Amino acid sequence: MTKPYDPKDFYYRRAKEQGLRARSAFKIDEIVKRHHLLSRGQAVLDLGAAPGGFLQVLAELTGEKGVVVGVDLEPIRNLGKRWVRTAVLDLLAPDALERIRALYPDPFDLVTSDMAPKTIGIKVTDEARSLELCRMALGVAVHTLKPGGNFVAKVFMGGDFPVFKNEVAAVFERVDVARPQATRESSYEVYVVGKGLRAGRRA
Repeated sequence: MTKPYDPKDFYYRRAKEQGLRARSAFKIDEIVKRHHLLSRGQAVLDLGAAPGGFLQVLAELTGEKGVVVGVDLEPIRNLGKRWVRTAVLDLLAPDALERIRALYPDPFDLVTSDMAPKTIGIKVTDEARSLELCRMALGVAVHTLKPGGNFVAKVFMGGDFPVFKNEVAAVFERVDVARPQATRESSYEVYVVGKGLRAGRRA
């Protein structure tokens, strides 16, 4: 029997205590460390970055010699770290990649995405919309990662999930599926982890 939904559960309270903007900060921290996706001094792009929970963790992991870029449809409150750059950006805009490169012109070591659709409670529809966002994130990753770079994207598990996993496998050397401890018990979200962008796949 699953536990009743508690919007202010252990990880919510822990995030508040530690000054983190979202409980999702614990998720990316676990994924990046467990899968060895990022080192100090490297560059990372976070898609759907508001309110900044991922950015807080990624900024600590890269350190001040790294670069952390976060973009979202919503404004992201300044983190007060000079190596973190943010922008309000629509990934569907024709100049989206150009604007990302204006923030940081070099290829990234890691692209992360915590983007999720506004759910309507119809599972098949929510899953389809989630996959649309994941495919968008994958497209951005292929265009902005350096060869050997890594990719993390949140996705709602569903009937077409294996298809998307195969799409990631087509461009990365290895694909893993992660379900961090901070994920709510009732949630059907997981994170797809692509390791090592294949040489020649960067667009």
